[in-house]
Amino acid sequence: MTTERTYAMIKPDAVAAGHVGEIVAAIEASGLKIRALELMHLTPAQARGFYRVHVEKPFFPLLLEFMTSGPVVAMVLEGSAAITRWRALMGPTDPSRAEPEALRARFGTDITRNAVHGSDAHDTADEEIAYMFGGRFLDGLV
Repeated sequence: MTTERTYAMIKPDAVAAGHVGEIVAAIEASGLKIRALELMHLTPAQARGFYRVHVEKPFFPLLLEFMTSGPVVAMVLEGSAAITRWRALMGPTDPSRAEPEALRARFGTDITRNAVHGSDAHDTADEEIAYMFGGRFLDGLV
């Protein structure tokens, strides 16, 4: 398999609860490499742009409020089948449907406050990495 990159984010709920270290440890234990990492507090404009695909959905205002409520940890993960492996490590969007060892089951509380985010495809990963990092930290990763 070829090496690929994916975007990963630790959401405000997991950051506030002090789970960053446990999530990073799980990523490293899975064999994925963290190639970029930044703690940031999203502005409403940044969150709106990042989640623009959901703008027409009824949950969008609550999503924006949540995602700007505290810092997030933005990451670029790299490895063989990184997108698939990160999504498996996260578990389903709804933590109540995730296997007990999945990050969302361990650290999430509901479908919005589910601790982590991950790109769902190669195009999405490229877009999300570019959006959140704007080329910073990524020299030599292309």
